[in-house]
Amino acid sequence: MPLQNKFTVAALCCAAALFAAGSQAASAADFTYNEKSNADLAKKLKIPVYFAVPKSTWAKLPDIKTTDKLVEFKHPDGIKAKGDVGLRLVVAKRSGLSARLGKSGLLQTGDIMLTFRSEWGGAGAYPNIQMGISHTGFAYVDKSGNLRNLDNPMDAEYVGPGNLTSSHYRTLNFLHIIRPRNLTDAQKANLLAWATKLNASAGKVYPSQISFNQDYNKPKYQPGRPLDFVKTFGQIALGQGNSSGKPLDMYCSEFVWSLLSLRNCDPAKDAEAFKGSRVPSCVKEPMEPMNATGNVLPTHGRNSYSGLADGPLLVIDPMELPDDVRKPLIDSIFVENPAGMSKMSVGHRTVAEQMQPQFAKLKGYYVGMTGRMWQNWRARLIGTGFNWAGIAENYSPTSFLINTLLPPDNNNRSMDYVATIFIE
Repeated sequence: MPLQNKFTVAALCCAAALFAAGSQAASAADFTYNEKSNADLAKKLKIPVYFAVPKSTWAKLPDIKTTDKLVEFKHPDGIKAKGDVGLRLVVAKRSGLSARLGKSGLLQTGDIMLTFRSEWGGAGAYPNIQMGISHTGFAYVDKSGNLRNLDNPMDAEYVGPGNLTSSHYRTLNFLHIIRPRNLTDAQKANLLAWATKLNASAGKVYPSQISFNQDYNKPKYQPGRPLDFVKTFGQIALGQGNSSGKPLDMYCSEFVWSLLSLRNCDPAKDAEAFKGSRVPSCVKEPMEPMNATGNVLPTHGRNSYSGLADGPLLVIDPMELPDDVRKPLIDSIFVENPAGMSKMSVGHRTVAEQMQPQFAKLKGYYVGMTGRMWQNWRARLIGTGFNWAGIAENYSPTSFLINTLLPPDNNNRSMDYVATIFIE
């Protein structure tokens, strides 16, 4: 073979090899299970089984391209039970996290980021019922392909530069990612525009027009009433000012719920509608706010709904545990731990103290709903009592995760679990 041809062939071979290597590097990654790694992760996490979720919650994922480790974690207490209870873990380094997550395809505009405190496990009835979730943030992918965060409080501690480097995000280790179902490209574009406007104006509108409400028991939502507070929220984002004359105070999950309520509104085309006397027709709630308890159990009906206190119960139910295992597990949810409670924020501690007198009844509800039929009916009466006790319909940080625990074909299910970011 002539020397020139040899060089040509060699060049082609090298090009082919490089193309193959490049293709391999860019190939889609997937979550995998390894028994030894699972045991090691279980020791690191140290979470009760009801801080994990059954596979029925999992979202269908697009192709993921990342150098971060993707692990399917199976909770040791659920391996021999039904329900496939565990987590999808993205084990990641903190440096460059925003860019990697944004470009991976795993996270999308409109996703909900739930701050997950593994150390809350066993810290008392309230943190257990909250499934370790302390805060809600909004995720969007900017035009450069980087993941951005938007939060309330809209300050340096929580939002910061908006790229997961604020003090809040720098000091946490876990984020659950929840995805609203069936978001269209147009809705994602709208949410990107709203989030970009709010992030750009955070220093101007916070806290003079939008402020933080530490009382998670006082939602702005009122059943059967127009979403006037969402309209006000949109007006502020559009730079139209706050017509109410006082700051719109919202807690973190209310802020995200309100932002998602704007998904059908194009801030460029619908701005005039926010100047009118009525709530724009494009405003629509993303998830039905919850009562204290739901009616999913025991029938799992298509039109059943979940409740704010149902989280651990809806994780334990599909496991179908025998009585001698289930009863002590439920007992453990309601054991008080003052030292553990001290790790929570002032807002969460306040709600925990307000709820404390209700936990004995709530335990009776849990025991009954996982017991025999006559116990189910007694528990149903207890649950109805909670819902009549003046506890407002709400959208707590945990409510987004609780919604994923509804059966996949449930008419009230509007959220799916994507993954949990484990930042080493």
